Amino acid sequence: MVKKRSIFVIVIILALILLLAYLAYTELIQKHEAKVDIDDAENHAEDRIEAPDFQVVDVYGNTVNLSDFTGTPIVINYWASWCGPCKMEMPDFNEAYSEVGEKVQFMMINVVDGRRETETSGREYVMSNGFEFPVFYDIGLDASLSYGITSYPTTLFVDAEGYIVSGYIGAISKQTLLEAINTLLE
Repeated sequence: MVKKRSIFVIVIILALILLLAYLAYTELIQKHEAKVDIDDAENHAEDRIEAPDFQVVDVYGNTVNLSDFTGTPIVINYWASWCGPCKMEMPDFNEAYSEVGEKVQFMMINVVDGRRETETSGREYVMSNGFEFPVFYDIGLDASLSYGITSYPTTLFVDAEGYIVSGYIGAISKQTLLEAINTLLE
């Protein structure tokens, strides 16, 4: 009886430790999101940074340009299937896509280097998790090199006129994602 009670207490303590660790990690992500402010209220239209065009491949093998979506706000997310922080934020992106995907173009760009990340590994990851957002493959690394992406995940927000509004290096919370999208829609 004492042994069962000891095991029960240990399980409860471990569960509390895991819960506290999860809550602390979530708080850290929200406090330490590395926002890159590109546009602010003081900037004039002529000071804005136009989003460089790039080419990626869609799930059907068609070449797609960023400029194909001019006229629609765009969320660009660079990710890889081996990236832990990428995996953490993907469900939030999928939920946001379900909520606002008709108003905003999502470009979930799988960075395919051919060694650590392949189109197959990216495709399998998306399929196994049932994500519904649009996935594009940066096979020639054109999209990554156009923006100097060296850290994953990285998320950029482009307004309907094709100008970069803001961006984040590292995983972002769903709240931050939705706030940035709301800014695009204003």
